[in-house]
This record gives sequence, structure tokens and C-alpha cells, in this order.
Amino acid sequence: MSDILVVNSGSSSLKYQLIEMATERTLASGLIERIGEGVGRAVHTIPWDEVPSVDRVDAPSITERELSIPDHVAAFGVMLEAFAAHGPSLSSHPPVAVGHRVVHGGKRFFEPTVVTDLVKINIADLVELAPLHNPANLQGIEAAEQVFPDVPHVAVFDTAFHQTLPPAAYTYAIDAEVAERYRVRRYGFHGTSHKYVSEQAALFVGRPLAELRQLVLHLGNGASITAIDGGRSVETSMGMTPLEGLVMGTRSGDIDPAVLVHLHRRAGYDFDALDTLLNKRSGLLGLAGTNDVRDVLAGRAAGDAAASLAFDVYVHRLKAYVGAYFAQLGGVDVISFTAGVGENAAPVRAAALAGLERLGIELDAARNEVRSREARVISSDASEVVVLVVPTNEELEIARQTLAVVRG
Repeated sequence: MSDILVVNSGSSSLKYQLIEMATERTLASGLIERIGEGVGRAVHTIPWDEVPSVDRVDAPSITERELSIPDHVAAFGVMLEAFAAHGPSLSSHPPVAVGHRVVHGGKRFFEPTVVTDLVKINIADLVELAPLHNPANLQGIEAAEQVFPDVPHVAVFDTAFHQTLPPAAYTYAIDAEVAERYRVRRYGFHGTSHKYVSEQAALFVGRPLAELRQLVLHLGNGASITAIDGGRSVETSMGMTPLEGLVMGTRSGDIDPAVLVHLHRRAGYDFDALDTLLNKRSGLLGLAGTNDVRDVLAGRAAGDAAASLAFDVYVHRLKAYVGAYFAQLGGVDVISFTAGVGENAAPVRAAALAGLERLGIELDAARNEVRSREARVISSDASEVVVLVVPTNEELEIARQTLAVVRG
């Protein structure tokens, strides 16, 4: 048996996926939300080809229930009940390990790590760098250890892939002593996705990962771009926190730091208000009143001025980063779009790369419009740079890294 349970624990939610690693099939997945908020919601999904029925259809089996879920330990209990009631049976598919997504590993964690008491202490010590994420990740780990006490638990860090950034890329130009004392530097995020997509892209184009210069654009509600040289992250847009870089659903991305000083002095914004403004009231939401790119595209098509401006700002930032990272790499072999927006929003892909033909980047308009769940080429045959859409699978990447650790 080589089944891995992958867990992504949020402050009031728990996502899970059971993956059979021999075939890398997802046996079941689930979402438990509104933990500790009165009436919770639990959804358990079994892919259609795993449903034990002779009358199979190309649709998953989904069960949903509402109930009180006071804490993460209770959430894992709800998960176990779902497996027992709806399958697959954990006695037939016992996980050999549990892989946990942990957002921030600082500079201490540069690879997947077996969870120990010391590791948990270090994750807790990094809470100041990821106050919205690491506490919830740690809660999930401790709850899972109670439910699965006899298997190893492995922490897979979003920041680990970016530990190969050179000093020139991760260093901020502020007082060096202050930066060292308070751990101020670029860490980067979405590492599991960037790693997975870059490796899948190399397989797709049939070339060794070590010889490719790649750009991966992970465009979802959170968004980042990474320059990857020979499989190693050498530049990435997110910084000390996931706020820096591209325009996102509710986050501003890059902004002049003096804006914060100005709003504090002139508008009376305190630090909590500034944090809320930049993380929850900015980006597409701040510009267009919605954080959903689909709504922005619909508004733009209908002639809405705010939606059109939001789209233009979003794409302007994307294109600026593509050009900058092209220069940092000295050329690019493959560009991959991934995540919800990157995989599904053809107008965003087209606008982000429009006018870059002198860099050897040329999209095929018809290919770009194709919708598919599979990896695919969207560049023209004449394009020097291969442009792909590659669906991400962060859970599978976490499972792969977890199994590798368990096998030593």
C-alpha cells in the first residue's frame, strides 16, 4: 500500500484528498468548512470511476451534510465518518503517511520534513511571518496526529521551492541589520504549484528539466509568477508575504510603501486597517467591485469602465513581470499558465502576451480558446517560445513529496 492522505488546514476549514500513489489516482476528496462557527458543512467526493456501481456515469459521487463542527479534531472525525459511510474504506486504503500543506517555512525549511515536536515549535515561531496561515496549518497537524497517531506526518512548505533564490533576488534594499533581526526578505509562495507545473511542462515538451528556462504563471485568486532555470526557482513575484507582486483577487500586489505612510498620516489608517485594505479590499475587488475574473471579463465585454480598467491594470502588471523575468533568465523556452484564471481565462492569457512577438512569443488564437482539463500548447507553430496551459495539482505534488520522505 502507498496511499497518502493530503491535508490543507485553514482557520475554519479542512480540505483533504486520499491519493493512491501507485497510480496517482485520487480516491476521494473533501471539504469541511465553517469549523467552530455554529453549523458547519462537510462535502465528501468520490471520482466517478471509484464509485462501486455498475451504472457508472461520468460524474463524481458527492455527499453533503451540515452539522456542528467545533474544532479541527472534530473535523477529522467528520472526515473519518465520511470515509466509513461513503468510501473508500480506510481499512482497505490505509494512508501510509499524512502530508500537510504549511504556507511559511521561513529560511529554516527548504524541503519536506517529518513533523516532530521541534518542527512544530519552529512552525509556531514563524507565525509572525504568516499569521493568517501557519496557526491554522499547525492546528491541522496536531489534530491529524490525534486521529492518525501511528503514521508519519510530513510538512510540505509553500516557500521551500524558492530556497534556491540567489541573494540578489531575495534581499530587500533596507538596513541590513534590521532585515536580519526581523527576518525581512523575499520568501516566495505557491512553491508546490510552481514545482509541479514546471516538471509537468518539461515532460510535456519532451526535454530535460535541467536544460529549460521557464516562466510559470500561477493565476488564481492569489497569483504569482516564477522564473525557473533548470528546475530551480531563481526569481518570484511574491515576497516576504503573499501580498507582493501581481494584482490579485483582493490583494494589491506591488505598491509604493509610502502610500501606507500617507494613509496613516492623512486618513488615520492604523496598521490593522492598512492590512485589511491591501489584503482584502484591493486588487480586482478594489478596482471593479468583484474578485472574480469571470465577472471582470463580463463587465469589460459589456463596456463597464471600472471592469475594463481592472483588466488593464491586471494585465499590465502581468506583462511587466513576464518581460522582467525574460531579461533575468536571458531568454525563455517555455511559459506555462496554471490555476483557475491561468487555466480558464483565454482573454487574460492573450492580453498578457500580446505584443511580445519580438521576444519569440506568439500565441495561436484558436488554440488559446480551447477549453480542456489536459495540458496543451497554445502557442503557434512559429513561436520560438512554447506557451502551455498546464493544470496544477498541488495535492499530488504534496503527496509525491510526502511519499519520498517516508521512503527515505
